[in-house]
Amino acid sequence: MHLGLDLGTSGVKAVLLGDSGKVVAQASVPIPISHPHPSWSEQDPEDWWHAAFTAIGKLRPDHDLFQVRGIGVSGQMHGAVLLDAGDRVLRPAILWNDGRAHAECVALEAAEPRSRAITGNLAMPGFTAPKLLWVREHEPDLFALVRRVLLPKDWLRLRMTGEAISDMSDAAGTLWLDVGARRWSQEMLAATGLFESHMPGLAEGTEVAGRLRAEIAANWGLRAGIPVAGGGGDNAAGAVGVGCVAPGQAFVSLGTSGVVFVADEAFLPEPDRAVHAFCHCLPNMWHRMSVILSAAASLAWLTRATGADVEATLLAELANDTLASDGRLVFLPYLSGERTPHNNAAATGVFFGLVGSHTRADLTRAVLEGVAFALADGLDALEARGERVDSLIAIGGGASSELWLRILAAALWRPLRTVLGGDVGSALGAARLARIACGEGSVADVCVAPPTAAEFLPDADLSMRLAPRRDLFRRLYPALRELYAG
Repeated sequence: MHLGLDLGTSGVKAVLLGDSGKVVAQASVPIPISHPHPSWSEQDPEDWWHAAFTAIGKLRPDHDLFQVRGIGVSGQMHGAVLLDAGDRVLRPAILWNDGRAHAECVALEAAEPRSRAITGNLAMPGFTAPKLLWVREHEPDLFALVRRVLLPKDWLRLRMTGEAISDMSDAAGTLWLDVGARRWSQEMLAATGLFESHMPGLAEGTEVAGRLRAEIAANWGLRAGIPVAGGGGDNAAGAVGVGCVAPGQAFVSLGTSGVVFVADEAFLPEPDRAVHAFCHCLPNMWHRMSVILSAAASLAWLTRATGADVEATLLAELANDTLASDGRLVFLPYLSGERTPHNNAAATGVFFGLVGSHTRADLTRAVLEGVAFALADGLDALEARGERVDSLIAIGGGASSELWLRILAAALWRPLRTVLGGDVGSALGAARLARIACGEGSVADVCVAPPTAAEFLPDADLSMRLAPRRDLFRRLYPALRELYAG
C-alpha cells in the first residue's frame, strides 16, 4: 500500500492506495481558518499537523499501516510558513487566498523587471514572494528572524522527515522559481531580500524527498525510513490522480477555489492574461491554469448567509424550471478577490439585478451560474493561444452536484465527465507519486485515468438561456473596476 496526504484549505485528507491501484480507504479531518483582518487568511501549522495525525489515526483500526511502503504529499499552494534558525514557526501561515500583499506585487515587479519572464506569471497577492515583502515591510523584526520559508505541505514533510524539500510544481507558485529552468531564481530571491539558503531543496514529484523519521513512524503505526515522495501542489497532484498527465489533457475543479487545468509538454507562459504557468509534478512536464478564488466557497458562503443547514438544502430548493429563468440576476463570485483573468485582489462579490420577487433558490442559481461564468472566462484565457480544450474531467466537492455540472457544461460548451475517486484526486495523486518514487511503476503505468462515473454534454437550450446572463456577467466587471479600485 501507499499513503497519500493532501493538506487542503479546509482539511487534511488521507487515502490508502492498494497494490491494485484502487483507493482502499480514506479519511479527512477539518482545519480551522482565521481571518483576523479584511482580506487576510491564515492558519496555524500545528493545526495541520494535528489534522494529519488524526486522519491517519482514522485509518489505523481497519488497516495495517505497517504495510505502507511509501508516502506522498500534496497541498494548498502559495502559503508562507516562516521558520527561525531552530525551524520554529514564527507566525501563522499566510495562505493562498490572502489578499494583503497587493502593493507588494507592484514593488516586486519594479524591483525585478524580468519577473514575468523568469517566473512566467504575474505577481499576484496570493503568491508567496509578495507575502514576504509584506512581512519585511510590516513585521521587520520578525522578518529578521526568518531563516527558512516553506510551503504548507513541505512543512509537513519537514516534520515527517527532517528534510526541507519542495517539489517543482509547488515551488513554481512562489514567484521564486525560474519555471522554465526548474531552479531557484537568484534574481527573484534578491528582489525580496532573501537568498537560496532560505529555500528548501528541490525535487521532482516522483523522486524520493526524505524518509519517515522513526519517532513519527512509531506514533503513526508505519515503518520507519519509508520514502516520502516529492509530491505536488494540490492541482498538479489532482491531475495525477485523474490521469491528466499528457499534453492537452484538462480538468476543471470545483473546490474551495475553481481551476481549469491543462497539461503541457513545454513551458507556455501567458502572464498578461493572468494565466498561471507552472511546472507539473512530473519530470519534463508543465501546466497552465486559470484560477478563481471562490468556487465552492461561494456556495458555502450563501449557505451560511441564508441560514441553510447544509449546501445540499440550497441545491434541493433549486428546481429545474428555475434554471430556465430569463431573469437578469447575476452573481460575481469575487468573495476573496480574483485572479484569472482580472488579477484584482480588491474585487468583491456582487449580486446584480435583484428584485423583490427573487427567492433563495434564485440566489443559488445565480451563484452556480456566476462560478460557471467565471470559469468560462478562465477557459477563454487558456484557449487564447489557439489550442482548444475538447473536454474536461470535473473534480472537487462541487462536482458532486449534477445540477452544477449541467450548468458548467452549458457555460463552457464542453463535455464534462466525472471519474470514480475524483473526490480524492489530490490525495490519490500524492499516493500515486509515492508509488512511482518507490520504483513500483512508471508514470504511464500508474497515472491512468479512473473509470468514468458520469458524463455531462452541453445542453443547447440551457446554453442559449444562459447566454444573456453570461454577456451581462462579462460587462459587469469592467463597469465596476474603477469602483473596486476606489
